[in-house]
Amino acid sequence: MATSTNPAEAGPLTGFTVGVTAARRRDELVALLTRRGARVVEAPALRILPLEDDIALRRATERCLTAPLDYVVATTGVGWRGWMSAADGWGRGAELAAACRDAVVLTRGPKATGAVRASGLGEAYSPHSEATDELLTWLLARPLTGRRIAVQEHGLPLSSFSAALRERGAEVVSVPVYRWAPPVDPGPVRRLVEQTVRREVHAVTFTSAPAITAFLQTATADGRYEQVLAAMREDVLPVCVGPVCARPLLAAGLPVVWPERGRLGALVRTLTEQLPSRGRREVRIEGRELVLQGSALLVDGESRWLSPKSATLLRALAERPGRVLSRAELMRRAWADSDADEHAVEAAIARLRASLGPHGDLVRTVPKRGYRLAAG
Repeated sequence: MATSTNPAEAGPLTGFTVGVTAARRRDELVALLTRRGARVVEAPALRILPLEDDIALRRATERCLTAPLDYVVATTGVGWRGWMSAADGWGRGAELAAACRDAVVLTRGPKATGAVRASGLGEAYSPHSEATDELLTWLLARPLTGRRIAVQEHGLPLSSFSAALRERGAEVVSVPVYRWAPPVDPGPVRRLVEQTVRREVHAVTFTSAPAITAFLQTATADGRYEQVLAAMREDVLPVCVGPVCARPLLAAGLPVVWPERGRLGALVRTLTEQLPSRGRREVRIEGRELVLQGSALLVDGESRWLSPKSATLLRALAERPGRVLSRAELMRRAWADSDADEHAVEAAIARLRASLGPHGDLVRTVPKRGYRLAAG
């Protein structure tokens, strides 16, 4: 059903539906998007296992304290803070901080750097790209035989990173501060996959590479992988928090956008810049200024949300107001993956007119030919 919105409440993302796959800080991202007028589909692709009573983390911490550390690698801000907090809870926080202070600390990006500094430490090196590969290159340029290196992992094991260090003779202590697991309820992410295929969302946001992998694995399990890739190449914009996050999508050959700074606010600003340029059409009909933005029609001081099907039909008719589109052409444009007939088109046009309310008369029937949008 269409909804009417006061223009003062409309925002730059009014009319757009955005999928959110984040688990951590999801509420913050959803609030930023809805504040700008978007509708949000929440579908966490992963969940973070809690740190409480994490035996693997405690064992790794104890191992870090058995002998001096030469290098410590901080890969995420939330992971570093979680590690320090957990150590405090076990009564080993001061010892861990001292061990890290005596070592050379490396940080992956500004979030990890900020967390390290907030704990009273400083970093010796942090790559501008936020890439783990650059940290590895920096380390491999130094003699590592007999060196002890603690690597704070971020969600998934850094197996190849640690293996490369061990091959050079280092002793590596992997510190699994938080770990990813499948969502308790896989239903929302499966529905998001389907909505992506049907082009019922205009963008999907990702804040971690593991979430992308989980999303694509869900698509693969449902037999929708190629269709998801096609949708993201054509109509559904994939937006990532940064280039490291985007790697699985880039590897799949998809066009991806991300902000210069890896922050949620910057991600939303990038989305706000990109979506209207892709999904906004302005037309003047019978003295009225109509703006089609995503799945909303903005006209006469109000915005009216349309169903995805109604929005597709209206967008097709608005490409050239006054031009007649046959029922067959409308079927091709709006029912690409189903066996619709002319009766389905007629019913959909009736629903479109009803959704437009007082503007429904803009959609005209041309007997025996099809439909057109009023011109002039």
